[in-house]
Amino acid sequence: MIAIPIPWQRNKWSTMSFASTLYLHPILDLLLVDIPPEWQPEVRLGLQEALVNAAKHGNKLDPTKTVIVKFTITATEYCWVISDEGSGFTPECCCHQTISEHLPPEEAEHGRGLCILYEVFDRVSWNQQGTQVELSKLIKVDEPQ
Repeated sequence: MIAIPIPWQRNKWSTMSFASTLYLHPILDLLLVDIPPEWQPEVRLGLQEALVNAAKHGNKLDPTKTVIVKFTITATEYCWVISDEGSGFTPECCCHQTISEHLPPEEAEHGRGLCILYEVFDRVSWNQQGTQVELSKLIKVDEPQ
Protein backbone atom coordinates (compact mmCIF):
# COMPACT_ATOMS: atom_id res chain seq x y z
CA MET A 1 0.00 0.00 0.00
CA ILE A 2 1.19 3.51 -0.82
CA ALA A 3 0.30 6.41 1.47
CA ILE A 4 0.52 9.86 -0.13
CA PRO A 5 -1.35 13.13 0.20
CA ILE A 6 -2.57 14.34 -3.19
CA PRO A 7 -2.38 16.95 -4.56
CA TRP A 8 1.03 18.14 -3.48
CA GLN A 9 2.04 21.76 -3.82
CA ARG A 10 5.12 23.60 -4.99
CA ASN A 11 7.39 24.85 -2.19
CA LYS A 12 5.79 22.49 0.35
CA TRP A 13 7.10 19.11 1.39
CA SER A 14 4.91 16.10 0.68
CA THR A 15 5.49 12.64 2.12
CA MET A 16 4.91 9.21 0.62
CA SER A 17 5.47 5.91 2.40
CA PHE A 18 5.27 2.30 1.30
CA ALA A 19 6.15 -1.17 2.56
CA SER A 20 9.51 -2.46 1.33
CA THR A 21 9.03 -3.80 -2.18
CA LEU A 22 10.79 -3.82 -5.51
CA TYR A 23 7.51 -3.16 -7.33
CA LEU A 24 8.26 0.53 -7.77
CA HIS A 25 6.50 1.43 -11.02
CA PRO A 26 3.45 3.19 -9.43
CA ILE A 27 5.65 4.91 -6.85
CA LEU A 28 8.01 6.25 -9.51
CA ASP A 29 5.06 7.40 -11.63
CA LEU A 30 3.76 9.48 -8.72
CA LEU A 31 7.20 10.95 -7.95
CA LEU A 32 7.71 11.98 -11.59
CA VAL A 33 4.37 13.73 -12.16
CA ASP A 34 5.82 17.25 -12.16
CA ILE A 35 9.25 16.46 -13.60
CA PRO A 36 9.93 17.89 -17.09
CA PRO A 37 9.50 15.16 -19.74
CA GLU A 38 13.09 15.52 -20.97
CA TRP A 39 14.40 14.71 -17.45
CA GLN A 40 12.01 11.86 -16.64
CA PRO A 41 14.06 8.87 -17.92
CA GLU A 42 17.20 9.99 -16.09
CA VAL A 43 15.43 10.98 -12.85
CA ARG A 44 13.37 7.75 -12.94
CA LEU A 45 16.59 5.74 -13.11
CA GLY A 46 18.14 7.67 -10.21
CA LEU A 47 15.06 7.47 -8.00
CA GLN A 48 14.63 3.78 -8.80
CA GLU A 49 18.21 3.11 -7.68
CA ALA A 50 17.69 5.04 -4.43
CA LEU A 51 14.36 3.29 -3.69
CA VAL A 52 15.79 -0.16 -4.46
CA ASN A 53 18.72 0.57 -2.14
CA ALA A 54 16.32 1.59 0.65
CA ALA A 55 13.99 -1.40 0.25
CA LYS A 56 16.54 -4.10 -0.58
CA HIS A 57 19.74 -3.13 1.20
CA GLY A 58 18.30 -0.95 3.98
CA ASN A 59 15.09 -2.76 4.90
CA LYS A 60 16.19 -6.20 3.57
CA LEU A 61 12.82 -6.40 1.73
CA ASP A 62 11.08 -6.81 5.09
CA PRO A 63 7.42 -5.96 4.33
CA THR A 64 6.93 -4.77 7.91
CA LYS A 65 9.50 -2.02 7.34
CA THR A 66 8.67 1.18 5.51
CA VAL A 67 10.44 3.36 2.96
CA ILE A 68 9.57 7.04 3.36
CA VAL A 69 10.00 9.60 0.59
CA LYS A 70 9.67 13.33 1.24
CA PHE A 71 9.69 15.53 -1.85
CA THR A 72 9.32 19.11 -2.90
CA ILE A 73 9.74 21.40 -5.87
CA THR A 74 11.03 24.93 -5.42
CA ALA A 75 11.95 27.64 -7.90
CA THR A 76 15.53 26.33 -7.96
CA GLU A 77 15.39 22.56 -7.47
CA TYR A 78 13.56 19.27 -7.26
CA CYS A 79 14.37 17.48 -4.01
CA TRP A 80 13.70 14.00 -2.63
CA VAL A 81 14.62 12.64 0.81
CA ILE A 82 14.47 8.84 0.98
CA SER A 83 14.64 7.05 4.35
CA ASP A 84 14.65 3.40 5.35
CA GLU A 85 14.45 1.54 8.66
CA GLY A 86 17.66 -0.42 8.18
CA SER A 87 20.86 -0.38 10.20
CA GLY A 88 22.53 2.04 7.80
CA PHE A 89 25.94 2.13 6.14
CA THR A 90 28.86 4.48 5.67
CA PRO A 91 28.73 5.87 2.13
CA GLU A 92 31.92 6.89 0.41
CA CYS A 93 31.91 10.42 -0.94
CA CYS A 94 32.04 10.31 -4.72
CA CYS A 95 31.18 13.97 -5.22
CA HIS A 96 34.45 15.13 -6.74
CA GLN A 97 35.36 12.11 -8.80
CA THR A 98 34.47 11.22 -12.35
CA ILE A 99 32.25 8.18 -12.73
CA SER A 100 35.10 6.05 -14.05
CA GLU A 101 37.02 6.65 -10.81
CA HIS A 102 34.34 5.19 -8.56
CA LEU A 103 32.73 2.48 -10.67
CA PRO A 104 33.25 -1.03 -9.31
CA PRO A 105 35.18 -3.56 -11.41
CA GLU A 106 33.26 -5.03 -14.35
CA GLU A 107 32.97 -8.42 -12.64
CA ALA A 108 31.38 -6.88 -9.50
CA GLU A 109 27.74 -7.79 -8.93
CA HIS A 110 26.92 -4.66 -6.90
CA GLY A 111 28.05 -1.07 -6.51
CA ARG A 112 26.78 0.76 -9.56
CA GLY A 113 23.65 2.17 -7.93
CA LEU A 114 25.48 4.77 -5.86
CA CYS A 115 27.47 5.82 -8.92
CA ILE A 116 24.21 6.36 -10.80
CA LEU A 117 22.94 8.62 -8.00
CA TYR A 118 26.02 10.83 -8.27
CA GLU A 119 25.65 11.01 -12.05
CA VAL A 120 21.91 11.77 -12.16
CA PHE A 121 21.55 14.22 -9.29
CA ASP A 122 23.32 17.53 -8.72
CA ARG A 123 23.51 16.96 -4.98
CA VAL A 124 23.60 13.68 -3.05
CA SER A 125 23.97 13.78 0.73
CA TRP A 126 23.53 11.15 3.43
CA ASN A 127 22.64 11.38 7.09
CA GLN A 128 25.26 10.18 9.60
CA GLN A 129 23.52 6.85 10.12
CA GLY A 130 23.40 6.05 6.40
CA THR A 131 19.64 5.48 6.50
CA GLN A 132 18.59 8.60 4.61
CA VAL A 133 19.70 10.16 1.36
CA GLU A 134 18.80 13.61 0.03
CA LEU A 135 18.79 13.95 -3.75
CA SER A 136 18.49 17.25 -5.59
CA LYS A 137 18.18 18.14 -9.24
CA LEU A 138 18.83 21.82 -9.84
CA ILE A 139 16.59 23.85 -12.12
CA LYS A 140 18.90 25.80 -14.37
CA VAL A 141 17.30 29.06 -15.39
CA ASP A 142 18.54 30.45 -18.71
CA GLU A 143 20.43 33.65 -18.16
CA PRO A 144 19.11 36.71 -20.03
CA GLN A 145 21.02 37.39 -23.21
